[in-house]
Order: sequence, then C-alpha cells, then structure tokens
Amino acid sequence: MNPPIYLDHNATTPVDPRVLEAMLPFFSNEFGNASSKTHRYGWYASEAVEIARGKVAELIGCEPREIIFTSGATESINTAIKGIAKTFSSKGRHIITVSTEHRAVLDTCADLAEDGYEISRLQVDREGRIDTAELKSLLRADTILVAVMLANNETGTVQDIAAISEIVHANNSILFSDTTQAIGKMRVDVNDPGIDCCCISAHKFGGPKGSGALFVRRKNPRVTLHPLMHGGGHERGLRSGTLNVPGIAGLGKAAEIAMDESWELAGRLSSWRTKLEQYITEDDRGFVNGCVKNRLPNTTSILIHGVKADQLIKQVPGIAIATGSACASADTKPSHVLQAMGLTEAEALSCIRISLGSATTEEETFRAREEIRDAIDRLRPGR
Repeated sequence: MNPPIYLDHNATTPVDPRVLEAMLPFFSNEFGNASSKTHRYGWYASEAVEIARGKVAELIGCEPREIIFTSGATESINTAIKGIAKTFSSKGRHIITVSTEHRAVLDTCADLAEDGYEISRLQVDREGRIDTAELKSLLRADTILVAVMLANNETGTVQDIAAISEIVHANNSILFSDTTQAIGKMRVDVNDPGIDCCCISAHKFGGPKGSGALFVRRKNPRVTLHPLMHGGGHERGLRSGTLNVPGIAGLGKAAEIAMDESWELAGRLSSWRTKLEQYITEDDRGFVNGCVKNRLPNTTSILIHGVKADQLIKQVPGIAIATGSACASADTKPSHVLQAMGLTEAEALSCIRISLGSATTEEETFRAREEIRDAIDRLRPGR
C-alpha cells in the first residue's frame, strides 16, 4: 500500500530534520532560561536566541532588534494590530483591512470595533486582489492602520504590496501585512515594498509549532506598540514571558534553510503545482481560483464543477488536501475568501485547496492528480 500523500502544507509543515537537530540540545543539556544573566546556562540560551533573531532578520531584510519573538502568527497579529490601535488612538480610530484576510486579522479588527474603532473592509476582484483606487478613497486623516495580507492562505494570491505601501505612507498611516504564508515560499524584504509590521510562523516553513515572530519597524516610520502582555519586560517590553528557546532556535534554523533553499524549491513546486491543476481541471472539470500570475508557487485553489469538496475528499482518503483555511476546517460554512472573490455559496463549497511543500515529491503530485481526477469522474457520472 502506498503511504498517504500530504498536500496541505499551508496548514502546517513537517519539522525539517535539520531544524529538529538544532532544537534538541535546548530540551536537555542546554535547558537554561534566556533571561538568567548570572550563569553559563542562561548565557548560552540567550546567545542562541540572539543568533536566531539574526537569522530571522536576515530572511526578511530587517535589523535583528526589529524582531520580537512570539508564539506564532496569531499572537503577532493581535500584538501588532491592537498595539498600534492603542498607541495611536489619539491620532485616530480608523483601520482599513481586506475582506479576504485571515480570521486572525478580521476577528482582531472586529474586537477593536466593539471598543469604538471604525473598521473599513476593502473588496477584492475575481483574482482576489484589491483595487488601489478604493484604498485611496477609504483613507482618511484619522486612518492609523492598513492591514493587507501579502499572500492569501487559501488561493495563494499575492497583493501588490509595494503600490499599497506607497499609498498608505503618503497618508502617514502604518502598513501591517500578514506574511504568514509568504515567508519561506517567496522573497520577502520588508524594506523593498515598505512593510511596517509583519508576522512569521515557524511551522509554515519547516519549523516547530508554537514559535513565531513579529517584525516592528524602528525608523521611517518608527512603529511603537502598546504591549498586550505584561510581566518581566521581555522582548523590549513588547512580549513578556519566558522565551521558548527550543522553538526560537528551530525558527532560526528554518529561516537559515529558507534563505539557502527557497528559490530552488519555489521553482520546483510551481512546476508540479501547475501540471497538477491543469490535469485536474482538464475537459471542463473545474477552474483555478485566484490570480494565476501573481501567487504563491506551492498553492492552488480549484473549483470542481458539479462536485462538493467534502464528497471529493472522502473519495481520496490517501491524500491530505483541504477545503480552505485550516483554522476554519471545523466550520461547514463556505469560505469567506472565495465568496468575497465572487463565488456563490455552492461554488465555494465545491472548492479544494492543494498546497505542496519541501517534502513533496514529483511522483506524489502525479499520483495525487490521477487519484483526484478519477474521484471527480466517479462523482460526475455521464460527464
């Protein structure tokens, strides 16, 4: 029997063996608290944290002191959005985001709305991209923050962040970008498009779960956050709590590997992904959602004509694929991302998401596409 094929890397990835090797010492012999300043155990742990901070900073083109370690993207998103909202509330209480953002962003903004902040949502076109003219029309003197995801977790669509940044900064507002899915899959340099804050989650690119980071720009503009967590003043006072040294070491190693290997990996996965989706959608079986020109190299969202996604997934138990975001997998409602792009409820419920990763092989993608297409044909008799 063939082993299961894992094609849900946007949900999570296996820990790279090299990452695990880098983490292991900090669970046993090197177990020190990075905040212990009076002995070797603490010094060694602190040094490991700073080495990792440098590697993460190098990956996204910022200074090490601009990296704050967190438990992952959700915490980073809450820290950034709520921290900016509170710090700059005297300037204004207007925030702009996008209808296709991850729930971590949308729910955080909804929480702020209950506290009197005004939230505007940008709409997207059929490819999932915003209209910069609409962004300009929504900006106001009291707009303190614009939150636009770099790469969508369901469709892979990549926004023109450089153009968005120029518009946002012309209004003297701050730009936060959810870069969770982009890091490790495409080049991300925070200074090139001009991102002021962004988030990283290690488990999306070969690192451990429960480890992440937040980039906070220190100049041009200087972003000041009000901390969500207090007690101890760790991470420049922005994220108090004992540092997860094994997780941080793993994140640093994952960042180092991504620096060396992501370009070649992107080319390989893009080729296999495109062949897979072309084969599945052949003869009007379906079509690809999102922007096929500007998207992540590993991701495809496919609408299957006349077939419910949950029925299709049951037909291929040996293949791990998804209907959308992992964070909404327990929710039977159609994807808010796909509906925002113009799909009907029935169409959204007929979509599958396939996401490849570094452990994916060409043979697996070819076998998966055969099994998925055979399942579609079984569910569409006479077609």
